[in-house]
Amino acid sequence: MGARVLIAEDEPNIVESLSFVLEREGFSVHAVFDGEAALRELRASAPDLMILDLMLPKMNGFEVLKAAKSDPELSSVPVIVLTAKGQAQDRRMVDEIGAEGFMTKPFSNREIVERVRELAGR
Repeated sequence: MGARVLIAEDEPNIVESLSFVLEREGFSVHAVFDGEAALRELRASAPDLMILDLMLPKMNGFEVLKAAKSDPELSSVPVIVLTAKGQAQDRRMVDEIGAEGFMTKPFSNREIVERVRELAGR
């Protein structure tokens, strides 16, 4: 069984394509569609890595990231932030909060698989 990856993304097509490429590479994938569910799932299942969209309903990705990185139980879970808005300011905020990766949409499947492998293999 490969590393467990939690995807927090509200775009069904992106969830489907990410799940497909990651499962094909041997990862176990679980997806949630809003920020509150992302935090609940993080606490419940402690995945090996989370892929987090910034634009989520109920609680945005910045809030989820802040909550996760300030919680001693969750802070060690690596997070790759995925966003359609690749502004320098977003990237700076994400880096300051402590995300391990930052990717803009559209992303390359190969690149995302490489980053997940690299970060989930710790």
